[in-house]
Amino acid sequence: MKVSFLTKFGLASALLLGATACEKGLLDQVNPNLPTIQTSWKTSDDAVKASVANYAGLQGLGMYRRWLNFAFDLRDDSGFSQSPWGELADFTRFVQVNYDFEVSRDIWRDHYRTIFRSNQIIANVPGIEGMDATLQKRIIAEARFLRALSYFNLVSLYGNVPLVLQYSTDLNQTSQQGTEAQVWNQVISDLQAAQTDLPATYPSSEAGRATKGAATTLLGKAYMQNKRWADAQAQFAQVIAPGSGYDLAPSYTDNFRHTTENNRESIFEVQFSDERKGGNDAGNGPDATSSQGGQRSQFWGIPGTAEAGGRPGIPGAGFNDGELRPWVVREFLQEPAANGQRDPRLAATAFYNRRDQTLFPSALPADADTLVYGVGFLTRYSRDARNRSRIYYRKYATDYYRTFEDFDSPINQRVMRFADVLLLQAEALNELGQTAAAIPLINRVRTRAGLGPVPAAASTSREAMRMQIMHERVTELTGEGVRWFDLQRWGLLDSQAEVDRLKARDPDFNTFIVGRSRLLPILQTEVDLNKLAQNPNYL
Repeated sequence: MKVSFLTKFGLASALLLGATACEKGLLDQVNPNLPTIQTSWKTSDDAVKASVANYAGLQGLGMYRRWLNFAFDLRDDSGFSQSPWGELADFTRFVQVNYDFEVSRDIWRDHYRTIFRSNQIIANVPGIEGMDATLQKRIIAEARFLRALSYFNLVSLYGNVPLVLQYSTDLNQTSQQGTEAQVWNQVISDLQAAQTDLPATYPSSEAGRATKGAATTLLGKAYMQNKRWADAQAQFAQVIAPGSGYDLAPSYTDNFRHTTENNRESIFEVQFSDERKGGNDAGNGPDATSSQGGQRSQFWGIPGTAEAGGRPGIPGAGFNDGELRPWVVREFLQEPAANGQRDPRLAATAFYNRRDQTLFPSALPADADTLVYGVGFLTRYSRDARNRSRIYYRKYATDYYRTFEDFDSPINQRVMRFADVLLLQAEALNELGQTAAAIPLINRVRTRAGLGPVPAAASTSREAMRMQIMHERVTELTGEGVRWFDLQRWGLLDSQAEVDRLKARDPDFNTFIVGRSRLLPILQTEVDLNKLAQNPNYL
């Protein structure tokens, strides 16, 4: 891709200033404090610093810090938005008039920034003389993993995106717009190459770097999205095998708290901290404002009491730009835990009115009122009927240790975890006709949640097991950014009949257009500047 107009404008301004300077050549000086291509990529320390900067891209607004949560969780059929920012709410309803809308722009920009940084590492690290060979290969493999992860997201959101695989400072560089198949092939190729040189583990001081298990899991996921069941099964088998180092954490909530990060269930997670606040990539000096915190919980936090005559002065804990559909709660209530109570994962997933028999009819015992940022849910909304009937995300909320959201959260985002692999392997085996082999994998997930074995009816046919796996993925993984991939893989976005089923539980799909809305529109600035073909049925 070529650089944007703003970048060109900035370069032109610099050239103009140089041309009008009083002293000829005044600006033709080397800043000793500014790294350049000529002074960089000389030592292993240069390579390590570049690698750290590459991981920092994952904390960008357009990646896991904020907007990817909207693009994946709020555009599937489990989440939605009533944000007062109308354009943001419309984005989650498949309505996007401005193809350069900020959310989409940031997602595109930050993913390609990570790709650009990865390309720099892949191009320059091999030329560093005297560098330890194992470290050299590892850093290149990490860059390939991050490039693959970036393209995994981009192809799932935008489809036919430019394949930028070479590092270049040429402002007129153009890159081929890949087909979806070509982009997926590149993801697979990068991950296959990365597997060879990534270690199984790192010292605790290096937590967050990509491991062989992370590359293997993402490769399996790429195969799953392309319905290459046997290939996916072979990858997941390596991750599940005894001795891999991965297993379910003792408690379900261990996966969503900052006190239990990088545990044995975690395969890859983005590292967040709330020690600094401010903009991304703003530096690390004593007065720096660079933030390394996640912002999902701030944007999806619960509202304050709103109704006149309600409890006075109970503030909210966020912007409430994202919430859950009622059908998700009802999915959890389909069966009790082994002790006869409600599935405990429901309380970990959502804040909701647990005594509302109208919205959530159930024969299961009603849960006791629970604290929501220090105030009981029913107490908080006792006279606030509108907000009492809504369902709010609890997963990744900081309510377990404070009574407010502080914009930046220290909770790492788990991009891939072991329970997801168990359920994906069950799905792959079922699609291969090995339905019986899928059952023990699902039961491992259910047992940790306190549920009994898979119902016998689920094992009677491949289709019955398919439906059971769909249910299991809702109850285990809601709000973790994976359901959009599920909907794509299951073909639920490809026909009007399937979309009509989604409409029945999520009215946002009334504005979903088959043949168009599966993909976001490619940014108009990129279409114009790089002569890209726009996605189907967008003007």
